[in-house]
Amino acid sequence: MDWMNMELDEYQAVAQETDRTRLRSDDEAKLIPLLGLAGEAGQLLSEYKKRLRDGPSHEHFVDRVAEELGDILWYVANTAEKYGLSLDAIAQANLVKTKGTFGPLTAPIALDAEFEDAERFPRQFVIGFTEIRDGDRVQVRATVDGVAVGAELTDNAYSDDGYRFHDVFHIANAAVLGWSPVLRGLFKRKRRSNRLVDEVEDGGRAAVIEEGVVAAIFDYGRQHAFLEGVTDIDETLLRTVRGMCAHLEVSGQNVAAWRKAIVDGFHVWRAVVANSGGLVEANLDTQSIRYLGPPDTATTTAAADAAE
Repeated sequence: MDWMNMELDEYQAVAQETDRTRLRSDDEAKLIPLLGLAGEAGQLLSEYKKRLRDGPSHEHFVDRVAEELGDILWYVANTAEKYGLSLDAIAQANLVKTKGTFGPLTAPIALDAEFEDAERFPRQFVIGFTEIRDGDRVQVRATVDGVAVGAELTDNAYSDDGYRFHDVFHIANAAVLGWSPVLRGLFKRKRRSNRLVDEVEDGGRAAVIEEGVVAAIFDYGRQHAFLEGVTDIDETLLRTVRGMCAHLEVSGQNVAAWRKAIVDGFHVWRAVVANSGGLVEANLDTQSIRYLGPPDTATTTAAADAAE
């Protein structure tokens, strides 16, 4: 065999020739390469520690890194073999995942392209948010061209946290993902011409799921300074919100699009909170959401102070 032009699956097969776990029980045989993998990762870190300690005098640092990475690869191959997995398939799936996570956005997806205009999202729209104060009670009214959209909202919380402006995240979902059953309902753009799509994609369950997604995103933001200065999102959150929508049409959107919707949504939300309202523009063709400016009269709130 030409080892200089070896595919991953070929390496995996040859690596088994030096496997010494075959006489062990099945559980032990699977555990040993996992422990070896952890041990070799520790050895790699140890080499880096020596590099930090000794500096350039650690002349064989790169060679040691190569050796430890080789040992890690052997244990990875052995672990894959024990579980009946293919290194080629694992590598290909990982590239798909990483490109979908960190690569460029796919072209805008018009999930309602096959429907008539009355059942499609407008490709560009602007929503205005205005605070209405009655003593200690603060509500937010959303309007499009001066016409109210949906009910007036409060924070539904004991403290002022700005959740009354959470429709910004629905706008971000529509702009970046091309998906928002909540906003579709508020815009009266449900796809009633197709009974199944209307029931599954635009119905109550889908709307509740999106509200749950927004609540999860908002809670994550609250624990991370509402993403001030943040450009990345924890993979666990991304996996959770995508899993919640796995049976819906938005499941075709990659992780990069979800990340952009969340990060850009918080960027605009912080501006809306800081100005106690204002105009928010969505553009589905450019997959963008932006804050156009404050309302004519703005009132500072505790949430605005916290977001600054």
